[in-house]
Amino acid sequence: MSATKTIKTALVSVFHKDGLEALLAKLHENGVQFLSTGGTQQFIESLGYPCRKVEDVTTYPSILGGRVKTLHPKVFGGILGRRELESDRAQMTQYDIPEIDLVIVDLYPFEQTVASGADEADIIEKIDIGGISLIRAGAKNFNDVVIVPSKAEYEPLLRIVEKNGAQTELEERRWFATRAFGVSSHYDTAIHAWFEKH
Repeated sequence: MSATKTIKTALVSVFHKDGLEALLAKLHENGVQFLSTGGTQQFIESLGYPCRKVEDVTTYPSILGGRVKTLHPKVFGGILGRRELESDRAQMTQYDIPEIDLVIVDLYPFEQTVASGADEADIIEKIDIGGISLIRAGAKNFNDVVIVPSKAEYEPLLRIVEKNGAQTELEERRWFATRAFGVSSHYDTAIHAWFEKH
């Protein structure tokens, strides 16, 4: 299999929307289809780009006050499916699981919420579950998927797309995966530190 992968579908699930416009514009220009939820989906459409709702893929609405939106086999199967494995591809076809080639995440601001002096209930709600799971899944399957785990990686991906179109090389995807596990590790360390104190 070629180490060069084309980005056809991007799942975008971000808390902060700032700084995303240039990347979305360049991805759209290169024919990338967007998939998203809630406020992010509305933001993408407000920029004039079509965006498929995650709910249309999963057939489930956002539930439990927004706690469960992306946590579904059709989403995670689309990220974790190994494109070179015939058995994975067959199951993706069987269960109508779309390939997701790029995941863009910006996690709930846990540390900022703690620093603001918010009460415990607000802090607990800022423990991101879907986002951190998307980051880990995208990073695990870096062979096929690009994971953008925070705003800090918007610019590096934008530079790649400006230079090469919606295509990435294996070493680039591995770099993003390394960054992703760094984001995940830092986030969980901050949560653990807060629980240790309370």
